[in-house]
Amino acid sequence: MTHSDQSKKNRFLYPHSRYRGPFRPEYLAFNANLEEFSHRASYISGLLSAGKLSPDQAYKDLKNLWKQLKRSKKAMGIGTEAQESKD
Repeated sequence: MTHSDQSKKNRFLYPHSRYRGPFRPEYLAFNANLEEFSHRASYISGLLSAGKLSPDQAYKDLKNLWKQLKRSKKAMGIGTEAQESKD
């Protein structure tokens, strides 16, 4: 596979949208985390639909992903009163 083909494949499998919100490093980082959450949740959903993953395992995996996303939001201070007063 040539570099060009690999690049096209990666853009298809891992699309990224341009961030359009207010520019703050933590917002940009959280947006990247949110996109990754979305991609992984989509894969889990696909595996569940294909019968490759049990509903219980899919639920556990999604719950763990959600917890990771919540921890990253909290670690970045997004949504706190102190953060909102900066904007």
